[in-house]
Amino acid sequence: MYVFWPGFGLANAGFFYYYLDMKKFVFIICALVFGACVGQYVMPARFDYEMVECPNHDIATWQKNSDNSSPVHIYIEGDGRAFYTNGRPTNNPTPRDSFVRKMAEYDSNPNVAYIARPCQFITDDSCNVSTWTRGRFSADNIDAMACAIKYVANGRPIVLIGFSGGAMVSGLVITQHPEIYIKKWITIAGVLNHHDWTNYFGDSALDASLDLYMLPNVPQIHYVGADDSVVPMSLSRKWIGNHKMKIVRGATHYDFPIMRLDFD
Repeated sequence: MYVFWPGFGLANAGFFYYYLDMKKFVFIICALVFGACVGQYVMPARFDYEMVECPNHDIATWQKNSDNSSPVHIYIEGDGRAFYTNGRPTNNPTPRDSFVRKMAEYDSNPNVAYIARPCQFITDDSCNVSTWTRGRFSADNIDAMACAIKYVANGRPIVLIGFSGGAMVSGLVITQHPEIYIKKWITIAGVLNHHDWTNYFGDSALDASLDLYMLPNVPQIHYVGADDSVVPMSLSRKWIGNHKMKIVRGATHYDFPIMRLDFD
């Protein structure tokens, strides 16, 4: 198994790959020129990295825990770098953007976790292009994410926050795994029905994925970018219906402000 830990300790110019073989770690340093490191942003020291071993996929997490009795705020990453600009699938979906990690960092709750999607920051024999393309919302992926969420929560109530495709993942986790107690569900620039979404743009169907045809019956709020061209407001309005929606003026999909969320 290879773990991709971007930006670790090389001050603007590097990343680490380390090979995990049982308890043996071999570190290979690869420096990049001109600071063009993928995902240079590093979670602060108060967040502990932990790889959660789950059925189907291992999942990368960063966690801050200081109160065993309080709810945990869990942030779910988006689709990451699933495609190149020419539309071809990448060979590694690890996100370059640090938006979701920074949202977790700035959250003042005593218990906060950032959970990456399958094959982000980690790649092993279970990873293939379908994992982050046509099967990005597959039953295997959703079960792996549910496993990581349950592990991180450790029996505590959960506020589940999903960005972009992570909104879809979080919604599917809630519907497919009712045993997980979700105190509140929050989405940011969220894809909430991939069938509508791919049809809108004339893209290939995500035919190896589950879909979310009805939003789960939990307390929820959805933040929508007024200028989001990736998840257009017309689709968001259709999906969200009578549920609570907050329109963020000036926000695009790739320029969404880090803001105070409504956790109450």
